[in-house]
Amino acid sequence: MNSQQHHNAPTGAFIAASWVALLLGMGAYLLGLWNGAMQLNERGYYLVVMLYGLYSAISIQKSVRDRQEGIPVTAMYYGLSWFSVLTSVSLLGIGLYNASLQSSEKGFYAMAFTLALFGAIAVQKNTRDLNAARALRSE
Repeated sequence: MNSQQHHNAPTGAFIAASWVALLLGMGAYLLGLWNGAMQLNERGYYLVVMLYGLYSAISIQKSVRDRQEGIPVTAMYYGLSWFSVLTSVSLLGIGLYNASLQSSEKGFYAMAFTLALFGAIAVQKNTRDLNAARALRSE
């Protein structure tokens, strides 16, 4: 880490809000899948899209943060991370566009997905910030 950088630990309120956003988004999305009137293969599709989206959101946050902190990230990994985020969002959009769901249900899934991705990015950011702040205190 660059010696000119300093890290302040995130506040407890931001940590809590991040976890609430992640759990609320994931929980709402999964509850919608559980209660939705769709076939099992459709539920599986939307579940995998959610998992792929969460993983790719964490991956892109890590890549961006690593680059910011001077940690080497290959262009291939960085590009694949962005491609994965865009792919997961596109797959959800295409799936919802073609789904035989009411518009309100489509909006519900889109918003829950978005909230979960935001929460995953924020939780990952908090984790990095807390670790950096601990490392500075132990020096």
